[in-house]
Amino acid sequence: MSQETVTPIEKLAEDFMHDPWELYARFREDGPAREVVMPHGVKVWLVTRYDDVRMLLADPRISKDGHRVNEMFAKHSGAPAPEPATAETAETGEKPEEPEEPSGGGFDDDLTAHMLNTDPPVHTRLRKLVGAAFTTQRVERLKPRIRQIADELLARMAGRDKVELVDEYAAPLSSTVIAELIGVPESDRTPFRDWVNTLVGSGHSAEEVENASAQVIAYSEKLIAMKRESPGEDLLSALVQASDDGDRLTKGELVAMMFILVVAGHETTMNMLGNGTYSLLKHPDQLHLLLSEPSLMHDAVEELLRYDGAVSLGTFRFTTEEIALDGLTIPAGEILALSLGSANRDPAKFPDPDRLDIARKLTGNLAFGHGVHRCVGAPLGRVLVEIGLDRLLRTYPRLELAGTPQELAWKNSTLMHGLVTLPLRMND
Repeated sequence: MSQETVTPIEKLAEDFMHDPWELYARFREDGPAREVVMPHGVKVWLVTRYDDVRMLLADPRISKDGHRVNEMFAKHSGAPAPEPATAETAETGEKPEEPEEPSGGGFDDDLTAHMLNTDPPVHTRLRKLVGAAFTTQRVERLKPRIRQIADELLARMAGRDKVELVDEYAAPLSSTVIAELIGVPESDRTPFRDWVNTLVGSGHSAEEVENASAQVIAYSEKLIAMKRESPGEDLLSALVQASDDGDRLTKGELVAMMFILVVAGHETTMNMLGNGTYSLLKHPDQLHLLLSEPSLMHDAVEELLRYDGAVSLGTFRFTTEEIALDGLTIPAGEILALSLGSANRDPAKFPDPDRLDIARKLTGNLAFGHGVHRCVGAPLGRVLVEIGLDRLLRTYPRLELAGTPQELAWKNSTLMHGLVTLPLRMND
C-alpha cells in the first residue's frame, strides 16, 4: 500500500531574512505554500508565488483582526500570543515580531489599535477618513522641503572620507520629513526622534520600548489637543478635522494613526534608502547608467523596490475559511505569511527577476502591498526614496562601499529587510 509523502515542517533560521532569495526560490519551486516555523516559534503557511500572494492580499477570506491574530499565535506556538504588529510598509510596514521576543516587544495596546489591525467595515471607515487627509497634493507640497533636508544632511558629510549612511542620512531624512508632515514642532523633534528610534531600532529592551511607547502616547495626546485648538497645514491637523458626514477619528484612533504613520513611514523609508543604495553599489553598471541618465530615477526606484524592498514578509494574517491554492488546501484558522519579497522575484511574473535592471518597465510591484491594506503612505515613500537617492548620487557620484558585503549587519527581523549599517566612502 502506498503512503502519502508528507513534507516536513522546516524551521527558518534566525538570520534567514539577511539573504532569503535562495530559500524563496526553492519554496516557489516546491509549491504554492509551505508550512514553516518562524524563528520565534510560530507555525505559519509561507506563500511565495506572485499570483498567490497578490490574490491573498485582496481575499476577503483572509483576516487581519488584531485580537484574532493573537488567538492564532497562541494556537500555533503554544506560547502567549504577541500583541498585534504595529507598523506596516511598503504593503505594510508593521513592527516585526523579533525572534527573541515574540510576546509583543513592549508596545502599548493603545498604539496597536489602528486600521492595519482591522478588517472591513471598521477598516473601510478608518481608511476613508485617513485618505481624505493623506492626499497626493500634500505629498507634492513636501518635495521642496525633502530636497532641502536631504541637502542639509549631505552637506554635513562634505570633506569626510567615510560616513555611515543609515544613521547619518537615511534615518534622519525619513524621521525629519515625517515629523514635519505630521506637524511636530521643531523644539520637540529631538526627543520625538529618540522615541521613534527606540521603537523601530534594534537592541532595545522591552522596558525601553514600553517607556518609549508611553512617551509617544502622552506626546501624541498633547499634540492632538494643540492641533484641535490651533490647526495648521500639517497632516495631523487634517486628520483631526477629517470628517465623513460628521464621523471623525476619536482621540484614541488619532493616537494610533499617528503612531503607525510615524513608525511605518520611518522604518520603511529608512530601509528602502539603505537597501536601494546598497543594491546600486553591488551593480556598478546600473549605478553608472543612473548617473548618466538621471531621468531613469523613477523607474529605478520601482525596480529597486521590487529587487530588494523594505518589507519582505507581509504582516501576519489568518484564514477564516479553507483556501485552495493550485491543488493545496490551507485550512481555516491558519496564519499566513505572504512573501512580498519572494513574489517580487517570481520569474513567472518578472523575467530574469534576480537581475537588477533600472530600465525595466515593470508593473505590479508588490513592495507596497495590494488590496484594501495597500500602504496608504506609498506616494510619500516613493517620493522620499526618489529624492533621497537623487540628492545622494548627485552630491557624491563616486561613493562606494567601505568594507565588504560580509561585514554588513542586517536587522534581526522576520518581516522587515533592512540594513543596520551601511558604511560608505564618499570619494568627493
